[in-house]
Amino acid sequence: MGGDADGGREVDGVLDAVGPRLRALRRERGITLAGLAAATGVSESILSRLESGRRRATLELLLPLARTYDVPLDDLVGAPRTGDPRIHLKPIRRFGMVFVPLSRRPGGMHAFKMIIPARPEPLEPTPQTHEGYEWVYALSGRLRLVIGERDLTLPSGEAAEFDTSLPHWLGSADAGAVELLILFGPHGMRAHVRAGP
Repeated sequence: MGGDADGGREVDGVLDAVGPRLRALRRERGITLAGLAAATGVSESILSRLESGRRRATLELLLPLARTYDVPLDDLVGAPRTGDPRIHLKPIRRFGMVFVPLSRRPGGMHAFKMIIPARPEPLEPTPQTHEGYEWVYALSGRLRLVIGERDLTLPSGEAAEFDTSLPHWLGSADAGAVELLILFGPHGMRAHVRAGP
């Protein structure tokens, strides 16, 4: 019986913290209540009451906010993480390669670790196109990257970025195993690289 009461208090605590978290996130993004209302379709008065704690957070209110802010619902409400975080890193096998998702964020940039297994001999490139922008970094091995008419070899430690609407193909330059990191922006979002002293 006491366990249920403790669980109820924990949920209440999470829900009570939603309003201040939403207000801080909106201010951090530089969005007005009017702008947020226009983006989400939720009235300005409801958003104001939600942020001040006078309105209880519901799924119907939180989903459009999560979409607008481009954050997972768990992050929006500050829900505690459960279980082993490595469980989310379930490998995906496609085209004879292994992709390990490194991010869970809906929309926006996606990060993957990609493993190209060793083969008896190199594969012939089969370039594909799709909407988006990709940034790749060779962790180990020698990556062959074909982009349009360009045929590049990236040894470990080198990176490249390209528009995925151009015909492109990734593979091993010498039939050996290759590991790389990929950042993918689905709608032409580029990785912003800033360097300075």
